[in-house]
Amino acid sequence: MDSTLRVLLDFAFFYPLTMSIIWMIGSVLYFLRWERTSPSRVKPPALAEYPLVSLIVPCHNEGEQVRETILQLTAQRYPAFEIIAVNDGSTDNTGELLDELQQHIPQLRVIHLSSNQGKAMGLRMATMAARGEYLVCIDGDALLDDYATHWLMTHLISSPRVAAVTGNPRIRNRSTLLGKLQVGEFSSIIGLIKRAQRVYGSVFTISGVIAGFRKSALHDVGYWSTDMVTEDIDISWRLQMKHWDIRYEPNALCWILMPETIGGLWKQRLRWAQGGAEVILRYTRDMLHWRLRRNWLVVLEYMLSMLWAYVMLCVLTLWVLGLFLPMPPGLYIATMLPQWNGVVLGLVCLTQFLVSLMIDRRYETAIGRNYYWMIWYPLAYWLINTFTSIVALPKALLKRKGTRAIWTSPDRGVR
Repeated sequence: MDSTLRVLLDFAFFYPLTMSIIWMIGSVLYFLRWERTSPSRVKPPALAEYPLVSLIVPCHNEGEQVRETILQLTAQRYPAFEIIAVNDGSTDNTGELLDELQQHIPQLRVIHLSSNQGKAMGLRMATMAARGEYLVCIDGDALLDDYATHWLMTHLISSPRVAAVTGNPRIRNRSTLLGKLQVGEFSSIIGLIKRAQRVYGSVFTISGVIAGFRKSALHDVGYWSTDMVTEDIDISWRLQMKHWDIRYEPNALCWILMPETIGGLWKQRLRWAQGGAEVILRYTRDMLHWRLRRNWLVVLEYMLSMLWAYVMLCVLTLWVLGLFLPMPPGLYIATMLPQWNGVVLGLVCLTQFLVSLMIDRRYETAIGRNYYWMIWYPLAYWLINTFTSIVALPKALLKRKGTRAIWTSPDRGVR
């Protein structure tokens, strides 16, 4: 076999294998250091003080969900909070519902924007109106756990260098195979990655669906960028480039709706991939400074994941060409069906899910019932994530800087 093809196939195999092992080791270290001895989720530690927190909900066409979201916010066990909802140019009844809720909820204030300005602008406007130094931002379809604000604040008041804390999103809709797979994904992939990244010093992204912020840190970096497809990845990088600390708090739960159609999932993952590519293209040169070396591992991890997607494209292309054309022996790939290496990756993937299940069972009972569906995860999600990464890079390269990133209504799945 040609040495170049051998290198491609080895990288295609060893990269996901190595990263899975790193994520498992990192998550176990995180668990042993911070989670094992932490109190129960419903009994958070007492705080030295309870400053006012502004709960921010940017909304665009959330008429079906926003009432439930706002009412759930009023149940926060944290003693001092206000709620700011931003109606960002909605064309449904979101604005009317928010105005109605404002009449009955004294903590609620509503900001109406006449046209679709994008989530980043909605967050900016709410931050300018916020009375609190501390913010908790969620999406308009999310249900914040009663104790989430308290858990986020344990980090924000523990050190003046903590700029943001990302919470633990959990999937609400799980009536389809895609929904069940995402339950496992958010615990075994996203949860493990955040734990591991926290251990080696830098978090790639705050979860935009649930995050706590220090307002002075946001002011230091110029708030959210309005021209980035994923404002959460962008603000995460800019905060860490200014040496602010970002943390992960798994006890801060937030129940969210996710796509349950292939089309909806494709659009969501393409947006995520494009947002990551935009951040890499804009900030990598600045990240190469020695004083930012703490973030190098996160940069390297993302670049290798992007390279892996294109390597898989090359492998798949060679296989397809071999079906129709005579190929040199050094470039011929006989089959894409799993061989021994595919079995190894599958076993490692299931082991990763098992590790995450053991850690995450303290946050969600009966999560184990979704374990049996995870055998389909590599087939369904690796393919989608690979091809969205391939498409996202040229989209990010061709996007004109300064173009406003506005809302689009996503697939909310089946509830």
